Amino acid sequence: MILVGFGASCGALLRYLFTYLWNQLQVDWPGATLLINLTGAFCLGILIHRFPTSQFTILFWETGFLGGYTTFSTLNTELIAMYNEHQWRSLIIYGTLSYLGGLSLAWLGMQL
Repeated sequence: MILVGFGASCGALLRYLFTYLWNQLQVDWPGATLLINLTGAFCLGILIHRFPTSQFTILFWETGFLGGYTTFSTLNTELIAMYNEHQWRSLIIYGTLSYLGGLSLAWLGMQL
């Protein structure tokens, strides 16, 4: 349990740092969340393939770090905001890149 908590804390701090740096660019697009979730999916694919039974990897890296690093709730909150603001094109592009991109990158990571 300590490994999961420490990993989640580290992942959340890195997510905060990336989000903070992205916001300094003052870009009106949720790119930080997209990059975080895509890199998280890719890393998860690599870890699942390379270390399928390592308790440390599963607890610290997969469940803890990547669980704290990636953010499914922020993704969906941003998609709902796009829907409410009738930003249909952004909604479709962001949703497609996030979900299909995440699946594709997780698969790609598993192939390495």
